Amino acid sequence: MMGNIFAKFKNDVPTAMAYYDQALKVNPTDNIAVNNIGANLMQQGKIEEAKKYFHEAIKINKEYPNTHFALAMIAEIEGDLLSAFNSTVEALKLNKSKDGLYQNSVKQAFDIARRIVQEGRGKQIAKEFLHRLEFEGGKEIVSVEDPTLTTAAKIEFAEYYGREKHLVKYKPDYPAVEHLIMHELLHLALVIEARAADANLLFTSTQEHKAAFTKSIVFAMQKLRDKGISATAIDQFAAGLFTGLNLQVYNAPIDLFIENIMYRDHADLRAYQFLSLYALIQQAVKAVTDTKIISLSPKPIVSKSKIYNIVSALQFRDLFGIDLIAEFKADGIELKQAKSFYEEFLSNKDTKKPAIEYELVLHWAEELKLDSYFELIHESDLRKRTNTDELLECIEKDPFDLDSKNPYKKREQEQFQKSQDAIGTNMAVVMFMVDALRYFEGKSKDDIKKTAFEIALQGTQGYSPDKKDYRINSIPDKLFSGYHILAYYYVSWMLAIPDMVSQLELPYEAEYRLAISMHKPKH
Repeated sequence: MMGNIFAKFKNDVPTAMAYYDQALKVNPTDNIAVNNIGANLMQQGKIEEAKKYFHEAIKINKEYPNTHFALAMIAEIEGDLLSAFNSTVEALKLNKSKDGLYQNSVKQAFDIARRIVQEGRGKQIAKEFLHRLEFEGGKEIVSVEDPTLTTAAKIEFAEYYGREKHLVKYKPDYPAVEHLIMHELLHLALVIEARAADANLLFTSTQEHKAAFTKSIVFAMQKLRDKGISATAIDQFAAGLFTGLNLQVYNAPIDLFIENIMYRDHADLRAYQFLSLYALIQQAVKAVTDTKIISLSPKPIVSKSKIYNIVSALQFRDLFGIDLIAEFKADGIELKQAKSFYEEFLSNKDTKKPAIEYELVLHWAEELKLDSYFELIHESDLRKRTNTDELLECIEKDPFDLDSKNPYKKREQEQFQKSQDAIGTNMAVVMFMVDALRYFEGKSKDDIKKTAFEIALQGTQGYSPDKKDYRINSIPDKLFSGYHILAYYYVSWMLAIPDMVSQLELPYEAEYRLAISMHKPKH
C-alpha cells in the first residue's frame, strides 16, 4: 500500500520501489502480489520498473496467464511485436477459463498478428528457406500466384509433372499467404528427407479406387437423383467428394508434422501461421456443419472429414491456445477417434523418423475404412510399373517383391493372410489348382516358367480374390477369377521354381497337397 501511495500519488518511484522490494522480501513466493505491483507500475507508465516485477512473478510461477499478458503489452509498447505475440499466445495457452483476460488475449493475438503480417517479413523468410531447399534438393523452386486453385495452396513436384522445377502455387488473397508457401516448402522438405532414406511414398488413386468410392455413396447419389439433379452434376459432385476426401486422407497427418516443424523452427512465422490456420479451420467448420452441405453429402463422409478436421483443431489449440473444437459439433465417437489419432501423432512428433508420416496416413485411413480409395507406392515401385523392361528385370531378381518398401503392400498381405486363416482349407482354391495341374501337364518347365513370370508381372499390381476378370497372355481365351489366378500363380511356381514358393506368402500348402491327391495324370 505504501508503495502504491508513493508511486501513484507522490510520483516518487524510488521510494515506492523500496517499499515494493520490502513487500517482496516478506513474501517472496506470492507471484500474484508481485504481478500486481508490476501492474500498478505499468498503469503509471513506469515500464522499466514494471518489467522487473513481472519477470520476478514469472520466476515464481511461469503458469500465471496475467503476467504473460502484461509482458505482451509491454513488448508491444516497446515495439517488439514478435515477443508480444509469443507472450500473448502463452497467456492463451495457460488460461483455462473463458474469462475477460482470455477474451482480451484473443483480441490482442489477432491484432498483433495482423500488424506483424503487415510488416511483410514473411516473404523474405520463405524466400530464404526456398533457396535452402533448392540447394538440398538439387532443383529450382518457383512460387506463383494461382487464384483458380480449389485449395489454399499446393506444390507440384518436378518429377511428377515432367518439369525441371518444383512449382508452389497459392491463392494470393489468402490471409497470411506466406504461411501457405512455407507449408508447401516444408512438404517438399519432408519428401527430400524421405528420399534420402529411400523411403518416400507416392499417394495414387485409380479409376478402380474411384469406382469403389462411388459404390459406397450410391444411396446418397440416388437421393440427389430423386431431387431432380442431373446425372452430370451428380457425377461432378461425387468426383469432388472423392478428390476432397483423398486430399484429407493424405494431407491431414502430414500437415501435423509440417505445422509442428514450422512452429518449432520458424518462430518468426508464428503470427502468419496463426492467422492462416485459423482461417483454414473456419473453412473446415463450415464444410462439415453447414446445413446445405450436410443435406447433400453422405453422412459417413461428413463424419470422417470432421474427424480429420478436429485433429487439426486439436493441434491449433495446443500451439496457440484457442480451442475451436466445439464448433465442429462432433459426437462422442468422432471426438474419441480424433483424439486417438492426435495422440498417435504426439507420440511420433519429437522422435520423427523419415517417412513416418506415411504410416499415419495409412493407419488412419484403415481405421476409418478409407484405405480402399487410394494406394501408397514407393517411388522405385512406380518406376517399375512405368518401365516394362525394368519391371521384368526386377521380377527375375526379386520375383516375390521381397525388397519392396511399400507399407501398403505389407499391410495388404497381412490382411490377406488373416482372411485365409479364417477360411481354413479353401476348396475353391483346391479345385482351381486341380485345373492348373491339368493345364500344365505335359508342358515343358520353360513354358511353365514363362507363365509363372507373367503371372508375377501382373501380380505387381496386386491380385484381389474378389475380382473376376484377370487375363494371362500365355493362356489365351481364359478368364480368371481372383482365387483362380492365385491358384495358377501358386501351382506354376511349384512346378517351375519350387525352391522359392515358400516366399510367395500364399497360405496354400494344404490346398496344394489336396489338389495333388485329387489330380489324376493322363499317363
